[in-house]
Amino acid sequence: MAQKIQTLPGFRDFYPEDCAVRNYVFDHWRAVARRYGFHEYEGPILEATDLYRKKSGDEIVGQLFHFTDKGEREVAMRPELTPTLARMASSRQRDYKKPMKWFGIGRFFRYEKQQKGRLREFYQLNCDILGEATMAADAELIAMAVDLMRGLGFSSDDFFIRLSDRNVWLGFLEAQGVDPARAPEFLQIIDKLEREKPEVTEQKLADLGTTRAAVEAFIAEAASGSPHFQPLLDDLAARGMADFIKVDLGIVRGLAYYTGVVFEIFDMGAKNRAVAGGGRYDNLCALVSDGAADLPACGFAMGDVVIADFINETAAPKKQLLEHLSTAGAADVFVIVADEEKRADALATVQRLRQEGHRVEYPLTPAKMGKQFQVAEAMKARAAVIIGAEYPAVKVKDLAHRVECEVDATAMLAKVREIVASDPGEGPLLA
Repeated sequence: MAQKIQTLPGFRDFYPEDCAVRNYVFDHWRAVARRYGFHEYEGPILEATDLYRKKSGDEIVGQLFHFTDKGEREVAMRPELTPTLARMASSRQRDYKKPMKWFGIGRFFRYEKQQKGRLREFYQLNCDILGEATMAADAELIAMAVDLMRGLGFSSDDFFIRLSDRNVWLGFLEAQGVDPARAPEFLQIIDKLEREKPEVTEQKLADLGTTRAAVEAFIAEAASGSPHFQPLLDDLAARGMADFIKVDLGIVRGLAYYTGVVFEIFDMGAKNRAVAGGGRYDNLCALVSDGAADLPACGFAMGDVVIADFINETAAPKKQLLEHLSTAGAADVFVIVADEEKRADALATVQRLRQEGHRVEYPLTPAKMGKQFQVAEAMKARAAVIIGAEYPAVKVKDLAHRVECEVDATAMLAKVREIVASDPGEGPLLA
């Protein structure tokens, strides 16, 4: 018996209803990014493996889908977009005014263990600002992240942003007498502070010449009011976003390429992994371009897997999503073929309406009028155009208000346009 071929582990099928949810999130991502003045870009799914080695070292290779192609090139399916952005921006940065505010939505691949919020294939929103070294750029990104969450229906009761800065830890290491060359090792310990056994952390810190108690005291001191973060906090407070921010030096993000401010979004119940995260990476463009381009940069990413889980687990965002899906029709107009002898005229009407920009459906085969109206309503069409023996006289029906009128075929487009553009809650438009 032949073995059934199934979806590979960590990969997904998107049926129409799944695509509807995905597109709801994507449309929102694009709308907010454009409100903030970001421009969309895209890069290739396949890149040279060395691009990721430059950013993250040889250890990254174990997390990649990588192979040697027919041209004997070592290539990898992209696990993230930031290295591609750095490569693209470095090669043509003189062509764009600074700061460069770019965003991308794409598909990514990581060969790693599946778990809640993490698959081997996923979509991700990336937002980056290049060419601006001040905290104003970091604040702009954090504000955008807040608006991305609020627009999906979340409030300050649902999520918060943990804000940190890797540079603050350098002052701590100096005060503790720790060799600055060991800063990357120290930051890896801080990154695992909440996940690793206390005695393991204590031993690692002792090897560096400090203690867990000193680390925790430093984190608490920063949380009570560090002047380092004040310009950034003042910026966000002026936007009315202070309630979303929590200074927490326990967040450093594990990737070594971060150089300053970092942040992550978490749900209040701590049921999910970080919903989004990012920070400043001022050296990456120079690294990727071998010093040819030196662009300060900061950015963040938000994945579709975690955000979809969070929406489904939170009352208001889930309700907002379901309301959107329940009112999102498959067609604006349904053309009813009341007389099969007039099907050619019905097809001509379909094409005129589509050329006007309407989403139009009609019966592909003969069907009773009652059945056609049922299909139109199932598709949540706003208007029905009935083509019968009286053509070129046609009937136009406002399906939301159950009223119809008879017009000449030449006036049909204007009447349909009026119905489709109206609010379904308004009174009848037809006399």
